Amino acid sequence: MKLNRKIIAVFAALLAIFFFSIGNETQAAVTKIYVSTSGNDTNSGTKELPLASLNGAVNRLLTLRKLQTFADQVEVIIGNGEYFLTEPVVLNFDDSGTEKSPVIFKAEEGAHPVFYGGKKNQGFGKLSEKLWRAKIPEVAEYDWYFEQLYVNGKRAVRAKSPNSGLYSLNDVSETILDKGKGKFPELAAQRLTLFPDGAAKVASFTKGDFRDAVITFYHNWDNTRKQIIGFDQASSAAFTVGQGMKPWNSLNKKTRYIIENYKAALDTCGEWYLDRTGYLYYMPFQGETIQNLEVMAPVTDHFVIIQGDEKTGRKVENIRIEGLSFQVSGYKMPDGGNEPAQAAAPVAAVVLADFTKNIQFVNCEIAHTGINAIWFRKACTDCSIEHCYLHDLGAGSIKIGDFVRPEKAEDLTQNIVVDNNIIRSGGFVFPCAVGVTLLHASDNQITHNEIADFRYSGISVGWVWGYAFSPSKRNKIEFNHIHNLGWGELCDMGGVYCLGESEGTTFSNNVVHHVYSFDYGGWGLYTDEGSTGIVMENNLVYNCKSSGFHQHYGKENIVRNNIFANNLKAQLQATRMEDHLSFSFTNNIIWFSTGDLLSSNWDKIKLQSDKNCYWDTCTKDIRFGKLSFAEWQKSGKDAHSLIANPQFADPSAFDFRIKNKAVLRKIGFKVFDYSQAGVYGSDEWKKQAVFDQAIAKLFDEAIIRNEKRVQ
Repeated sequence: MKLNRKIIAVFAALLAIFFFSIGNETQAAVTKIYVSTSGNDTNSGTKELPLASLNGAVNRLLTLRKLQTFADQVEVIIGNGEYFLTEPVVLNFDDSGTEKSPVIFKAEEGAHPVFYGGKKNQGFGKLSEKLWRAKIPEVAEYDWYFEQLYVNGKRAVRAKSPNSGLYSLNDVSETILDKGKGKFPELAAQRLTLFPDGAAKVASFTKGDFRDAVITFYHNWDNTRKQIIGFDQASSAAFTVGQGMKPWNSLNKKTRYIIENYKAALDTCGEWYLDRTGYLYYMPFQGETIQNLEVMAPVTDHFVIIQGDEKTGRKVENIRIEGLSFQVSGYKMPDGGNEPAQAAAPVAAVVLADFTKNIQFVNCEIAHTGINAIWFRKACTDCSIEHCYLHDLGAGSIKIGDFVRPEKAEDLTQNIVVDNNIIRSGGFVFPCAVGVTLLHASDNQITHNEIADFRYSGISVGWVWGYAFSPSKRNKIEFNHIHNLGWGELCDMGGVYCLGESEGTTFSNNVVHHVYSFDYGGWGLYTDEGSTGIVMENNLVYNCKSSGFHQHYGKENIVRNNIFANNLKAQLQATRMEDHLSFSFTNNIIWFSTGDLLSSNWDKIKLQSDKNCYWDTCTKDIRFGKLSFAEWQKSGKDAHSLIANPQFADPSAFDFRIKNKAVLRKIGFKVFDYSQAGVYGSDEWKKQAVFDQAIAKLFDEAIIRNEKRVQ
């Protein structure tokens, strides 16, 4: 009897299901798909015949889903070893799990699989003991021109000048080429007069250098990255072109810059340079040998893209990624460069999610990136990032919400939990990026995270300037350890930075310290333009540059039961005077041995201030602006406050436990355990979160250098 093709196909599909279910226990139990470095994507995905890649597992799961319905969770189990991605793993709504049958991508028990978005490069030879070179044919033949390089598991420095610090601009002028209709010209050329140190570098440029060299400007809270299109040696003027300068933050004589990616800048250990002919040059550190050298260059910008359907609103749901490490990704600057953008808001992430629900990242690692780590961007709800290690990042770590306000309220990103993560070391391509950024997003929780070693703010919340409606409400920023930010490179930053109307938002039980800006604005807690309805309480803030708390302008915020200790220039600051109540300031302890108590217009704004304790170790005659304490009280402020020593246990060692219990009773201060800020869990995890003291020393040295500059 001759069977038709349709019957044969159905019979084959039934056999495939039968044998797959045998290899994966029973159909009613957990379905398991295995991935191994020894696998093959043509295999069935059983433990005996594993697949070779995440994309292979996604495809296998899609095939099985067409043939059956899963009654329990589906596990994609990844074996130990190194996997190499040449393109991102893309998940859409067809890859979703259900509440009863979630899809879990996880490491095999005891395994540590690592997914690299890069390619290893070998074949280095010695031009000299201090300069090595490798030939990479794909650079010349296929235009594989990468802008990041990782050597022995660390980010290498693309050849730059100066090797440390930054150059300063002498003067800036601009010629408008196309005014356009916006707030700034659509096209303009900038003429940048350089001091001799920088001018000598640009004067040495070859034709190829003008094509590939990048000048990065540091101006207030922004960075601009451009190619140098020309140089006039007679006037020491370099030229860039692009959008016109923004009137609210233009380049000026306070602007500083670095120049990177030209061969003559290759002059110190750890630097590298890629020639368009395909030669990769590297200057080794002492102790490195060609035999122990592992060099990896990125081939993809993204690791995972989770993309629902924006047109229909259908979401990718119920996926968990657990115990996986994603390392080495890139970023290539577009031909027109990067125009300034606060918090590097448009910059993407290696894990990018839109229109998702119940997506979880647990115990994962993301490292060595050209951009951000994870971005829950458009219409993401009920997702989480927990116990993850995010470090060595080209921009920031986590972004929540879009920088464009959604047209439909249901498309607002909300209910995202970021808990118990180590978030450290970023801003290497985009220094103005933030550790954790909440844009247009509400009802999120950022808790118990270690956030350190970024060049700008630690946590930024809100994306509306002024008193226009903002959808960013009820965000909880609690029990985070936020420190060692700024490095004296940018301005106008905060350990915690707020924008716009944020009713219901709380900042509590955080520890914020060592926030240091180049010029103005290294604050601990910072309520910027239009910040409204925010409660800040039970925070410990110390050793920040400009002040522990600063409100630029805002409305009806509450600042209570905090400790502000020994901030460098001032302890408390407020700027804009408005007709409404700016904030209330109660039950706080302010202790200092350096700087002033108040800065700017604290003594002039509409303020409710009472039941605070103030102590200056240098004098009992603390000045409230120009007023004595008695005069300040007669003005209606701090009627029940004290000038008294709270008797911290050991403030020189940052031990701010309070011995003077009488002070606590008199001002109604409620003791909080600030040691609970930061990560929790195993001793190993908490030990990993301890900040490297060598990096802390470098931070302190940067502060000393900058302070000497202004003296």
